[in-house]
Amino acid sequence: MLSLWLTRIFTFLLLLTPHSFATPLRPPPTPVPTRKPPPSNSSLPSRIMAGVSVIDTPIVRSAQAYARQHSSDFVYKHIMRSWLFGVLMIDANHTLRATTDREIHAVAVLLHDLGWDQTVNSSVVSADRRFEVDGAIAARDFIRHHADGRRWEERRVQLVWDAIALHSEQRIAYFKELDVQVVSKGISMDFEGPGLGVGAEAYDAVVRAFPKDDFKTGFNETMVWLCRTKPAATYDTWMQPWGDRYVADYASEGNLRIDTIFSKL
Repeated sequence: MLSLWLTRIFTFLLLLTPHSFATPLRPPPTPVPTRKPPPSNSSLPSRIMAGVSVIDTPIVRSAQAYARQHSSDFVYKHIMRSWLFGVLMIDANHTLRATTDREIHAVAVLLHDLGWDQTVNSSVVSADRRFEVDGAIAARDFIRHHADGRRWEERRVQLVWDAIALHSEQRIAYFKELDVQVVSKGISMDFEGPGLGVGAEAYDAVVRAFPKDDFKTGFNETMVWLCRTKPAATYDTWMQPWGDRYVADYASEGNLRIDTIFSKL
């Protein structure tokens, strides 16, 4: 009886088509772009600027050239000072030396003020966004179009975006990742003077290389320009006082957060 049943089962299996046992065909997986991991800081090429050793990779060189293309003289000097102050701060701190991604830091600082480009019809300045967001978006586009940047891990791109978008908001940036913090703190040093491990002698050497003689006037005029050309992006921000004081018909009253919140309640 058992042999009869086995014979019937075997016959039944033979009658089945081969496709009954075949694994369903699936389309080949979409290739995943190879992402470039962050390089070790010790393996990166460097050069000396104002007595400071800075990273010298192709994307950093390109970011510096891109910043120069979209910056007036005073803005470019501010950018360069901010970069060098940040590097000095990193070098003076063991934790920062060991953990900071030098390419993220360099690219973020070099491109952080793209939103200050006052060229008519600038490709990096919007009509309605805060300048920090303009800079963050332009920097992200720059990275994604660069031969090396296209291989960056998305996490690195996001850190550059965050560092630029938040650099002027110290109460937020100082509590973010270290790569974001060092960008904001180095930039702040250009306004506040030496500190965070950067001594007066090293600070002054940077200022001699990239003088501050036009910084106060240029910065003041830029804030007025922002308040005049896109006031809605400056209401209820640290930029608002320039509009209140220096821009005719600047209408911050009625456009503050407290006004918009309570108008809907």
